[in-house]
Amino acid sequence: MSTRPAAPDAAPLVEMAAITVAHGPVEVLHEVDLTVRAGEIHALMGENGAGKSTLINVLAGVTSPTSGSIRLDGRPLRPSSPAEAQAAGIRAVLQDVPVARHLSIGENVMLGHEPRGRFGIRWGELHAQAHRVLDELGLGDMDTRRRVRSLSPATTQLVAIARAMADEPRVLLLDEPTSSLDTAEVEQLFLVLRRLRERGVAMVFASHFLEQVLALSDRLTVLRSGTRVAEFPAHQVERSELISLMIGHDLAELRRIGSQRREHRSDPAGPPFYRARQLAQREVLAPTDLDLHRGEVVGIAGLRGSGRTELARLLAGGATADSGTAMLDGRALSLRSPAAALRHHIAMASEDRLGEGVVAGLSIRDNIVLALQSRRGWARPMSRAERDELVAGFIDELGIRPVDPATPVERLSGGNQQKVLLARWLATRPRLMVLDEPTKGIDMGARVEIQALVARLAASRVAVVIISSDLDELLRLSDRIVVMKDRMKIGEVSNGPGLSVETIVEMIAAPEEEDLPPLTGLP
Repeated sequence: MSTRPAAPDAAPLVEMAAITVAHGPVEVLHEVDLTVRAGEIHALMGENGAGKSTLINVLAGVTSPTSGSIRLDGRPLRPSSPAEAQAAGIRAVLQDVPVARHLSIGENVMLGHEPRGRFGIRWGELHAQAHRVLDELGLGDMDTRRRVRSLSPATTQLVAIARAMADEPRVLLLDEPTSSLDTAEVEQLFLVLRRLRERGVAMVFASHFLEQVLALSDRLTVLRSGTRVAEFPAHQVERSELISLMIGHDLAELRRIGSQRREHRSDPAGPPFYRARQLAQREVLAPTDLDLHRGEVVGIAGLRGSGRTELARLLAGGATADSGTAMLDGRALSLRSPAAALRHHIAMASEDRLGEGVVAGLSIRDNIVLALQSRRGWARPMSRAERDELVAGFIDELGIRPVDPATPVERLSGGNQQKVLLARWLATRPRLMVLDEPTKGIDMGARVEIQALVARLAASRVAVVIISSDLDELLRLSDRIVVMKDRMKIGEVSNGPGLSVETIVEMIAAPEEEDLPPLTGLP
């Protein structure tokens, strides 16, 4: 094997050309090209739903492309299963780490390659071979007889990579390998990956973490909405340009959008009604402070993986903080579940509209009344007249179509499903409404209606926290914007004439050592 990274003009080891993946009429990938050379780390960048995992799954043999071609070392390849991809020298470590937690490190590393004799597995040889694999990766101090269930997430990830390397693949695919690791653990993983690069292994590395990608990769490809929009040598790309490509705006357009803001915003008066101090969750979110006032819209900006959704879930009881405090109207608040949050009139609409939102198989009517009935308790069922009046009011107010409340919710468009989900939480009369990507994947008409709803909520003294990948949307709706990066809050700015989309992009893109705008506003 080569001991140096590939030269920029080296022949590609992997060539994926015009890869398209369609599920019925919906294309998840559209004619995507990707080339990877031996001895390089090629990063895939893009927001959630951009197609990174799908592209990796095609090369790993997990997903069959609808059209397109793959060549490995110049020869055609079309793996129809992970086993076929592995036989061709391609191994994948996907988001769900493929380890057997009840087995030892050595057994996991050698799984499928166990040395056998007349009387079964030769255990001494198995552990010796596993130690050699680990030692080649710089992990020779691991005890191969230790059970994987006792390991940290970082060490478990390294064991998964070691297992992938046991049969010396030529291509290693890594899908979000650092999503559950802290800074020190990430650096340990990167040391292993750099060692593999020196051995000539070609790697595809999908990640949401901008700084990590720029620190590790040789080249990167940007995907957006299932298409390839750019490819760069990693050392040549500007952070702001990369972020702009990922979110779908060029800087000229961002400047135009940034000039279109409301002329006046009034600062909230009096103490906040919701106050979070040093709210944190281990390996998920660094200690974070946040104040919320009634009638205020607070936007949360940041790339996927920045901690934005994690913060929102802590605020609304979707996850439990390991440390820190929350106060509501001056009283200590403990939110251990969404149901507990609802008792305090705090509601959250998840980004995962189908997985955590509307309930397929139920009607529009049943979906809307679900949360309110749950809060009242099933011993106090709503009368049919009360239910029908409530549902008809929301169908009319939000413009839900079709208007028949008996329609199964799965028959609705994405925009109308989102309106049903919002109606469910509005029926509980929230004091704080947390919205995670409320306009993602819906048509422009529904987007405008939902943005108008947010404005009406604020006017009626509801506090709103909104997460959106559309920075224009955040600037249009928010009174303040919290900026997140690498699982921590890096800034908080008041909206107004001094703030632009470009400013937010530059805050996210700035290297960690650069000074950020002041937390209370902009000059």
